[in-house]
Amino acid sequence: MTDPTKYSSPREPGTRVPAPRLRAARLSAADVVRLGGTGLRTRPLRVFLSALGIAIGVAAMIAVVGISGSGHAEVDRRLDALGTNLLRIAPGQSLDGEKARLPYEAVPMIRRIPPVQRVAATGATDFHVYRNEHISVGHTGSLAVLAADRGLLPAVGGKVHRGRWLDAATEKYPAVALGATAAQRLDVYAPGIRVWIGGYWFAVIGVLDPVPLAPELDSAVLVGGPAARAYLRFDGHPSMVYVRTENSQVSAVRPVLPATAYPEKPSEVLVSRPSDALAAREATESALTGLLLGLGGVALLVGGVGVGNTMVISVLERRPEIGLRRALGATRGQIRMQFVTESLLLSLIGGLGGTVLGTLITAGYAASRGWPTVVPPWASAAGIGSTLLIGMIAGLYPAVRASRLSPTVALSST
Repeated sequence: MTDPTKYSSPREPGTRVPAPRLRAARLSAADVVRLGGTGLRTRPLRVFLSALGIAIGVAAMIAVVGISGSGHAEVDRRLDALGTNLLRIAPGQSLDGEKARLPYEAVPMIRRIPPVQRVAATGATDFHVYRNEHISVGHTGSLAVLAADRGLLPAVGGKVHRGRWLDAATEKYPAVALGATAAQRLDVYAPGIRVWIGGYWFAVIGVLDPVPLAPELDSAVLVGGPAARAYLRFDGHPSMVYVRTENSQVSAVRPVLPATAYPEKPSEVLVSRPSDALAAREATESALTGLLLGLGGVALLVGGVGVGNTMVISVLERRPEIGLRRALGATRGQIRMQFVTESLLLSLIGGLGGTVLGTLITAGYAASRGWPTVVPPWASAAGIGSTLLIGMIAGLYPAVRASRLSPTVALSST
């Protein structure tokens, strides 16, 4: 109330005393939140359904980002384990259009480069592998028979799943190691089985795990170089050379490899880095992630429309309440603040629920694939921030509409 002594200064008789000015009480932040939450508590089912739309959109966005991030973390983990210092050398096209051939001396020449740590090669043969001698010649299963150096597996970062790898003893005899895909197609999963190659029986001594940096080896049958020359008429020309260098020297070694491997025709030598292919695949997956994020954004927008619709209906149903509050002195700004706060709380509930749901989906999918679970903090922050923005926009029109209701008109609607 206004202090009456404020107007008790001396004045002439008959002078009218000005009426005290009434001011609306100000609501604290806690009062505004409590007032906005009252509307939500009175309609729990509608609040749940509206928040569910927001939660689905946020969960979709976070799950997409989280699964993509987990996949990228797995790729990075695998690259760290396998190394990014592997270079692959293959023959290109000659000037007459035929496929070039790397010289015999390619491997020993490359081995002379100081930063090179390991060099190993494979050579193509003209034969195919069969489960037995009764299989039709045309049923090759798209499997290649390659002559392989003993140092191939360490060079490419491969591992033996079962059995053993070629060594100084077995590389001279008809023995083979099967790539992971080749073993599946031949229905051979353990050593001790024989396969038919070029009119000879070859004993399977090992089955390899998949080789991410050299996937061409997965569908290959690997024979020791001496045995390939003795039984399969291998000419000794390498068809693929794998080079491991010092990590800090990869960029320096890569340009000199063509001239070193084939000094006479360096233009006919192709040099690639397998880890670059994995990075390119990761970039392709990033493009797909962007598309899925767009779909999640559409779902979030639909949820925002649902919040706006809920708030409009709430204003229509609560016209008597609005009229009573206006009659008791609530200002238009306070009415607007009440409904905007209610919309923000509704969106926040959906955003928090969607964040938890999206994180659980990511964790479950990553666990099923054996990936590390990665949910970037910015994704959660962006999801909740976008829901608050959408909630504010969705609640602004109903709030303005509620504030413009005349107390008499609102109360007469009862």
